[in-house]
Amino acid sequence: MKRRKFITTSSLATAGAFTMPYILPSGLLGATTKPPLSEYVVFVLFAGGVRQQESVLQRYLAEGQNENVEGNIMYNMLTGAPPNDKIAYGLDDTVNNIIGGIPIDPILQTPLDQIGTLFPEVRFSKGGAGHFNGLSTGVSGNYYTTQGLRMRPQSPTIFEYLRRHAGFKATDTWYVGVSIGGSRPLLNYSANESYGRRYGGNFIAPTVTFGQPGMANFQDFKNYHPDTEWDKILEMREFLNQNFQQQGLEIAHLYNETEEEILIKDFVRNTFTKVNAGNVILPPVNDNSDLKTIGYAVEVLNWFKPKLTVVDMTNIDVCHGDYTSYLKNLHRADHGIGFLWREIQRIPEMAGKTTLIVMPEHGRDLEHNPIKDDNDWYSYDHSGNNENTRRIFTLMAGPGIDGNLRVGGVDNPIGDASDIVPTIADLFGIKDIVANQGLLDPTARSLFDRI
Repeated sequence: MKRRKFITTSSLATAGAFTMPYILPSGLLGATTKPPLSEYVVFVLFAGGVRQQESVLQRYLAEGQNENVEGNIMYNMLTGAPPNDKIAYGLDDTVNNIIGGIPIDPILQTPLDQIGTLFPEVRFSKGGAGHFNGLSTGVSGNYYTTQGLRMRPQSPTIFEYLRRHAGFKATDTWYVGVSIGGSRPLLNYSANESYGRRYGGNFIAPTVTFGQPGMANFQDFKNYHPDTEWDKILEMREFLNQNFQQQGLEIAHLYNETEEEILIKDFVRNTFTKVNAGNVILPPVNDNSDLKTIGYAVEVLNWFKPKLTVVDMTNIDVCHGDYTSYLKNLHRADHGIGFLWREIQRIPEMAGKTTLIVMPEHGRDLEHNPIKDDNDWYSYDHSGNNENTRRIFTLMAGPGIDGNLRVGGVDNPIGDASDIVPTIADLFGIKDIVANQGLLDPTARSLFDRI
């Protein structure tokens, strides 16, 4: 019988291209069509596939494990009482040997749904519910029903729209990836010939840049000499080919503007100093890669004050084989969002001027797979074309966002996964320009138009 114990109540140029951030020439085509609604936007692609049942529906175990226990484990984001039995989602209680038995204290006194607008039933309407399709739809406003990994989106990303049509500098736009897997380094600009690399955003995978690979190769901006350090160059090339899935293809040359290049190098050096001193701004609980990535995203916000920052998460994807760990990581993802919102309010330039948008990349299956975890709980995949996998939510908070508003419901789904790009364009005053390019999915609309 398995355990069921609970409680109640600058180095190589190619290396720098992806693991370190980079900048591109600024450009401007068109002008804003109306005054911006917000000065800054932070968009979080929330984890690796979230079931509605454990998130906005707050069913906890009731619809996942046939256990009569409901409750809200995302209380920084959502209003609702936590479960009062079979607590298995928090910190481990090592004294009593109870895994997940100590819930993490809330960071926010008021949940974000009370100060913002929640779309509880949004749809991922096209294509399979895979991670790349989910991430790329979030940043491009278009679905990729036949496109696979190792390919840039065919439609422009929100970074390109803002760089080209709102005149944003490269350092105004950032993609902070939780890793370099899943083709994440390819999501900061598209293959569209009218946009592309010259309008791309910065990409950084901080757990790589400031983790062991970065500590070994980037920290001191080492230059390897081909005569004496060729083995090291080959080692780094192999590392890049494996992790960036380049398969021997040349990484495109990227051009840096001098002032921004200096700013980025200073940021990297300063952050390495903080890493070595143990002073990186991290959430109170930071025991997985999502939470560490959120902390580094705050470092990016503090240093650059970007107009747009996109952050992705992934740890919830353990639900394929470990439902208990899925609950724990869902609880931690909410902890990370609460921390992120709190820290934004501590940046003088961004406090009260920043809109936060949170949306899962896709949902998960209604029916479980055969795998049980240590609590004898079944696991869940995201196998693609079923209704539950297409159910997600979107939460917005910040300037111009109505508080304590719910739009739609189980019997009246409102919103689409492709809506985020026109929504961000709307927040920055270029919605009509973006829509007129004809490159968004036909279902994509600004969430403000759906309210």
